[in-house]
This record gives sequence, C-alpha cells and structure tokens, in this order.
Amino acid sequence: MSVPPRPTTRPSPSAAAGPGAHADDLGLYREKFRRRLPGSLDELRGPADGLVEPPLTVVWSGLRVFDLGNERQRMSLYRVVLAEGMRRDLCALLNRDVLLRLWPTLRTLVSSSVRDVWEGAFAELRDLSHLPPAAPPAVRRHRTAA
Repeated sequence: MSVPPRPTTRPSPSAAAGPGAHADDLGLYREKFRRRLPGSLDELRGPADGLVEPPLTVVWSGLRVFDLGNERQRMSLYRVVLAEGMRRDLCALLNRDVLLRLWPTLRTLVSSSVRDVWEGAFAELRDLSHLPPAAPPAVRRHRTAA
C-alpha cells in the first residue's frame, strides 16, 4: 500500500518576492488613500448636522442613513467615509470642523494606514494626535414592557 504524496504548499506571491514585499504591499495600500486626499481640509464641505445618506459606493450594507446629531452614527459615518470614500465623497460627506473635533477619537477607530496618511498630509490633524480620545457616548437603553 502506497502513501499518497503530501501536497506541496506554494509561498504567497509576496512571500516569494522576499521580505521587502510586505512593505511594498503596505506602501501601495497607503498610496490608495493618499490619492483620495483633498488638497486641503478646507475642501471638506459636507454637512455638520442633519441626516446624511452616502452613496452605495461608500456604504453598501448596514445603516444607510446617518443622523449627525447621534454621536455614534456620526463617528460611524466618518470612519466608513475615510476608509471607503473617494475624493469627491470625502469632500461632499465630511465637514472640516467636525473632522477636527472628532479626530482624537476617530484616529483610534480607523486603520493605521488611514490615520498615517491623513496625519502625514494635514498638520492640523497631526497636531491633535496627542489629545486623548473622548469618552464613548452613553449607550441608550431601550425600555422593555413589563
């Protein structure tokens, strides 16, 4: 009785390329975010309050309309727009003053790539990086019928 041959594993393309491949991949990933950046935070002219319904290209599942008066929804909208939005989305959906106010907390919720790219491009955000994040908003408890 013969033993079947063991399957051979192939190294991933980045592993096969050598130890610098991960750094190259990370650089390309960060470049994706750099290309989307506005020229200035002043270009971020999105709403500061009210209801916002981002396009499906930005938010394709889950909550579809965000109430900027709700702290958790506002933070969630900004997090997803920073991660998924193109330049036109960033400018239309984000508001400069709101972004600056949220940044000490928001920077802890986005990926390190997003955080590094935005802080690398905008001194205003980099200057806020030393501030502690805000305390999370209180969780609203729903009443249950007794």
